[in-house]
Amino acid sequence: MQVAKAARVRHAITLPALFAAATLGTVAFSTPALADFRVCNATQSLVGVAIGYRAAAGWITEGWWHIEASTCKTLIEGPLASRYYYLYAEDAERGGRWDGPTTMCVAEKEFKITAVNDCVRRGFQRAGFQEYDTREQSSWMVELTDELPPGGPTPPSPTGSQ
Repeated sequence: MQVAKAARVRHAITLPALFAAATLGTVAFSTPALADFRVCNATQSLVGVAIGYRAAAGWITEGWWHIEASTCKTLIEGPLASRYYYLYAEDAERGGRWDGPTTMCVAEKEFKITAVNDCVRRGFQRAGFQEYDTREQSSWMVELTDELPPGGPTPPSPTGSQ
């Protein structure tokens, strides 16, 4: 009789402990990453995005991320390793672009390109990327809009020119 009672008490203690551990585990694994580089598309069009950054292997450009209207995508997961990142984006439906003065290489289809010089000679296209100074923060978000932000990149125009 005492053995059965002791077993019930032990069982009563372990169930809440297991429930608490399971809850904490779920919370720990369901918490979104707090550090990344995200791009949000605040337009009503599909947008294609490319990113450039300095890595141990040198300059890298990667693309294309297709970001639906009114959604966001994470381009780099985890804490940011560089201070400066560069973006180039094209409005897939209206033909405009968000660009800047820094020339880097892009390709027609999905790509990851090392080095930013001699793009055309190496079989790539050149595109002007906009610089973003993250001030060495571990996370950064860029919002693409139809409106011209003060001092920011040029928004797309209906003709695709600036």
